[in-house]
Amino acid sequence: MAEPIVVMKRYELKYILSPAQCELLKNRLAGHMQIDQYGLTSIASLYYDTPDFRLVRTSIEKPAFKEKVRLRSYGMATDSSPVFLELKRKAYGIVYKRRVQSTIPLVEKFFDGDGDICAGGQINSEIRYFRDLYENLSPKCLIIYDRTAYFEPDGDLRLTIDYNPRYRFHDLNLTTSMDGALLLPEGYAILEIKVQDAMPLWLTKALSEGKIYKTSFSKYGTAYAKQLVSALAG
Repeated sequence: MAEPIVVMKRYELKYILSPAQCELLKNRLAGHMQIDQYGLTSIASLYYDTPDFRLVRTSIEKPAFKEKVRLRSYGMATDSSPVFLELKRKAYGIVYKRRVQSTIPLVEKFFDGDGDICAGGQINSEIRYFRDLYENLSPKCLIIYDRTAYFEPDGDLRLTIDYNPRYRFHDLNLTTSMDGALLLPEGYAILEIKVQDAMPLWLTKALSEGKIYKTSFSKYGTAYAKQLVSALAG
């Protein structure tokens, strides 16, 4: 499937919000940013990895360059509904993302080594190279959350708040359910600020007022670490 294809390059800054910080921030957003047309949306991301979890283990080490691939759906998917295969790379703080719309059967066929994911071009070559480089990629973890996305009218600032982030290492598909174990304490959320240039002063002040501090956080990496602890405890 050739369209749509999306290429993104931006800084992504992450924060963990307590319930009180979340309410303060939402109040400060009023008058500066608007909720996008989709409102609160449940998102599921199926992460592919090698048999020995090479990609997530590398990510946890926080190298200057890291990359991952995931299949994303908005709500539960079917074999015919659109899903989005994303190749995400981070180099020296800048995030580069290649994204292609497809369907579950076509993606499964692609990871079985049969054919391309889209009709040629640079993005197709990059995703195919990634698949062939790591070999034997298969679904390893499902991350789910309920997201509200905000945008700045007439600007490039984007901001998302992910509520109830959860994960599972069983039923690794986008068609079964949106259930999973909590990734954070109940009521906590993940803030991501996505900007191409500098953060506006009003937002910097809001973060300072709420004592909201930037952190390094990976949903897949945190889920993997929790799974390891659970396995050791069991």
